[in-house]
Amino acid sequence: MIINQRLSLDTEPGISIRNITPEIKQVLAESGLRNGQVLLFSKHTTTALAINEDEPLLFEDIQFYLKTLAPPEGIGFPEKPRDYRHNRLDLRPNIPADEPINAHSHLMAMTLSTSEVIPVIDGALGLGRYQSVLFFDLDGPRSRTVLLQLSGE
Repeated sequence: MIINQRLSLDTEPGISIRNITPEIKQVLAESGLRNGQVLLFSKHTTTALAINEDEPLLFEDIQFYLKTLAPPEGIGFPEKPRDYRHNRLDLRPNIPADEPINAHSHLMAMTLSTSEVIPVIDGALGLGRYQSVLFFDLDGPRSRTVLLQLSGE
């Protein structure tokens, strides 16, 4: 059996982190799948998925860490930051009028992942005690989509 579902998510401004485990459990319960796996895939270049702990102070640490890796104001020395080339809309052809300045969001997303696979065992997600599926929007607020593909028996 293969079941395809979509999660539609509206996100907050900036870097937002959201636990989507309850939504995944709901889809799994409705599917009747007993054993197999759930594939999760984010359809966006400035979003990511990760399995980690759902803890607000950790979320603050993750946001700080990502902003340190790819600061929105550019890279290099603070006294002379270098603009990201992707942000130079004047150098890019066929750019829509609403194109965001978001090179830092793309770089942050590259350090994470766009997909996760979770085993399903006896009708339950095979997550550990402190594990949750986290969805990251690194360029919000936006409407986002996560694809779920359940496979097994």
